[in-house]
Amino acid sequence: MTQAIEIKPDRETKEKTKVGNYFVSNYPPFSFWNESDIPCVDSMLNSPSPGTEPLGIYYHVPFCRKRCHFCYFRVYTDKNSNDVRRYLSATMKELKTYAAAPYLQGRKPKFVYFGGGTPSYLSAQQLTELTDQMKSIISWDEAEEVTFECEPGTLTEKKLEAIKNFGVTRLSLGVENFNDHILDINGRAHRSGEVFKAYDFARKLGFQNINIDLIAGMLEETDENWSACIDRTLELEPDCVTIYQMEVPFNTTIYKNMKEEGKLSAPVAEWPKKRQWVSEAFSRLEQAGYSITSTCTAVKDPAATKFIYRDRLWAGADMIALGVASFGHLGGIHYQNLTHFDQYCEAMESTQPVIRRALMTTEEERFIREFILQWKLGKVNRSYFEKKFKIDLTQRYGELFEKWKQMGDLIENGDELKLSRDALLRVDSMLHDLFLPQHQDSRYV
Repeated sequence: MTQAIEIKPDRETKEKTKVGNYFVSNYPPFSFWNESDIPCVDSMLNSPSPGTEPLGIYYHVPFCRKRCHFCYFRVYTDKNSNDVRRYLSATMKELKTYAAAPYLQGRKPKFVYFGGGTPSYLSAQQLTELTDQMKSIISWDEAEEVTFECEPGTLTEKKLEAIKNFGVTRLSLGVENFNDHILDINGRAHRSGEVFKAYDFARKLGFQNINIDLIAGMLEETDENWSACIDRTLELEPDCVTIYQMEVPFNTTIYKNMKEEGKLSAPVAEWPKKRQWVSEAFSRLEQAGYSITSTCTAVKDPAATKFIYRDRLWAGADMIALGVASFGHLGGIHYQNLTHFDQYCEAMESTQPVIRRALMTTEEERFIREFILQWKLGKVNRSYFEKKFKIDLTQRYGELFEKWKQMGDLIENGDELKLSRDALLRVDSMLHDLFLPQHQDSRYV
């Protein structure tokens, strides 16, 4: 496998799933973040005036029972109780540093997100003590949403009670699939029986918003099994269903096996098949009364079920990043923390900088970032970008919009520009047309 083939983003492929990141999760691409912009973060934090954008907190829990074969996040399966305590202590030191910064004075988070890894890997006592400390450093009393990611096999009724008690409003269950064989060969730690037990506990406890994650295109997925997964989902009636299409980034076990075998295409479904599966799921969910609200989400009641973390971030909110390898955004500056466990903990223990790379964005880049990400909601409004960025979308992108309309991808309805269902499911392959020239043909990460 040549280096030239490896570095091309998977958007270049037409059918087969090849190695690389296909989905656009930020802009400019992570591959442009650098060490030279790291001082910009400190300068922003020490600016005399507090920021005015909504504020959020992302807390990364890097511990897992097993590493999934498709996982590309920074996770650890070999840490003991002393390592966990050390990590939790380091993150609280980091939060205290942010709390003292002038840029954040007087500001309280509108959303808090616990991601991983596996946040539910921590014990009920650890979670209670951790969140009590967090609230004592920066109050959550204005938080509109607290999201908590869970691996079903780590949940007990006692742990779910603790999670509910510290304020979680959006519980996200990483189900991925309901077939135990498929869960096993994809490296998942849980089994389907644990899903139903955890879901039943959560419903009885009265969580405001329960989300179920599914992945279309896992190893050995079939039409019949996918249809059965949708059946099980409809039986549970979650408030929100998130369906991801399988991609194969570079730092996954699947890619490592491909490299050893000299393969260019991943042993998962082709893109048209994955889109077909998501389309089938969306259609059946709509028939059951759900609304499709993004490239990957269906919600039962859009008026009551929000995803504030996503919507705030895609509209330019600030977000504090806590923990190893976590990503943040402050005043138009993107940044990522150190990406190795000991390196991160040692930096916090010695009061050294923990940021690994950053990017100070331009006004133009901030506009394109919001424009790109909001397309993933399936629609954008001209007036929003006219008011915030003083940009007339039709004047700037009229030719591109006309091309999309001729292809049947775009529907104009007054102020609203809306994607067709087919375009929604492959919008990431269209977003590259909006990248600035210097960001074209680059790796996303």
